[in-house]
Amino acid sequence: MSLKDTLLNDMKTAMKEKDVLRKNTVQLVRAAILQKEKDQQITLDDEDILDVIAKEVKSRRDSLVEFEKGGRQDLVDATNKELEVLLGYLPKQLSEEEIEALVKEAISETGAESMRDIGKVMAAVRPKTKGVADGKQVNAIAKQLLS
Repeated sequence: MSLKDTLLNDMKTAMKEKDVLRKNTVQLVRAAILQKEKDQQITLDDEDILDVIAKEVKSRRDSLVEFEKGGRQDLVDATNKELEVLLGYLPKQLSEEEIEALVKEAISETGAESMRDIGKVMAAVRPKTKGVADGKQVNAIAKQLLS
């Protein structure tokens, strides 16, 4: 079963169970997928759908920081629940130790020695962490190891 079918079935299930948060979250993802398909006039495969979901996760994480700054605990709680739903569709996320190992490997492969080489390191790590690690976290670990 494709990821698109899974999303549709999950939305139907959420509607039957009257799980409004899950239904709305899945609807937003499906709308983003449909929008991308219409804009680019293509049909997305599972890998492209995972990219859309990862983009939605990133958006929620960015919003979470702003909600916390603004003291909006109600929005923080709702966003955390949305993140939980969205992360269920992504592959298992890498732990900090796994990311650090990948970054160390990339540093040795590229021969990076200082912060000036962070672009090379990130270019080597990005394909390995796409969809399974947050780019900000990878960048922070790379900076820490290069400094």
